[in-house]
Amino acid sequence: MHPKIASDAARRPVLVIGAAGVDMVGILDAQARNRGANPSSNRFSFGGVARNVAENLARLGQPVSLITVVGSDRLGEQLLAHTQACGVKIDACQCMGNYPTASYLAVYGPDGELEMALEDMRVMRGITPAFLKEYEQQFQEAGLVFVDANLPEKALKAVFQLARKAKVPVCADATSTVLSGRLIPYLERIFMVTANGAEATVLCEGQPQVNDQKTGLEAARKLVMKGVEIAIITLAKAGVCYASQDETGHVPSVRTKVIDPTGSGDALTATVLFGLVNDIPLDEAVRLGVTAASLVLRHRGTVWPELSLERLYDELVA
Repeated sequence: MHPKIASDAARRPVLVIGAAGVDMVGILDAQARNRGANPSSNRFSFGGVARNVAENLARLGQPVSLITVVGSDRLGEQLLAHTQACGVKIDACQCMGNYPTASYLAVYGPDGELEMALEDMRVMRGITPAFLKEYEQQFQEAGLVFVDANLPEKALKAVFQLARKAKVPVCADATSTVLSGRLIPYLERIFMVTANGAEATVLCEGQPQVNDQKTGLEAARKLVMKGVEIAIITLAKAGVCYASQDETGHVPSVRTKVIDPTGSGDALTATVLFGLVNDIPLDEAVRLGVTAASLVLRHRGTVWPELSLERLYDELVA
């Protein structure tokens, strides 16, 4: 049985736990030539699933606290300063000297499809059960907990233990096909999970490849059967499928030119989390989330800086 979202959750901070780092994204002008320099449009921004979700929530006006670690370097300092300036509470963020600040290097083809990604998340080893225990009070104060699967397995277990003790619901992002399996032992304790098609295939264990509306809806229903309260499956051009104990649905994607795809899923996740704590109906929250994702797709960066609830309703997917 999942803890219910408290009636005053909108006034409490969402506690976001997971990765924060720097994103370096290159979008090729044409198909790549192996072992040679390729003309592209490159950009640098602050990222990390948890950090992106936290910034989006803050821009929507939701109180939010972030638990993460960065390296004891200039990039880490700049990342935390930027995140705090966006309205995120960073009291529970720490600098670690053992590893550099996390980084993510992605190369996209001219069609917007990911060609290759490299990431250095070694600093995440600094988030231990003992580290999280230091911030137990933040679990007690939270209206909702969100975690990404970048957390080490022991830390992930500690999150669910601390959240259960605080009687606060936990939402999670599957993050990648390599990491999503870490969530499988906790599906019965996850209030909401977000995953793309490949990640959903991993979570469903034996489900055929999830890559269209039909298989997306089947995967969302299967995750609910496994104990998840709300399952949201993002399918790029095929839209978003969702399911709960009471309803299932599909929201088509917004047709838009893709300038930079990094961060669009985090915008959707954050917007749906905002909807949950502000008592917005699930279908409406998902439509707002798809709208938020479309705005990020058109922006050269990980988070759309003009995000607001008013703007989302102005451009809401019908």
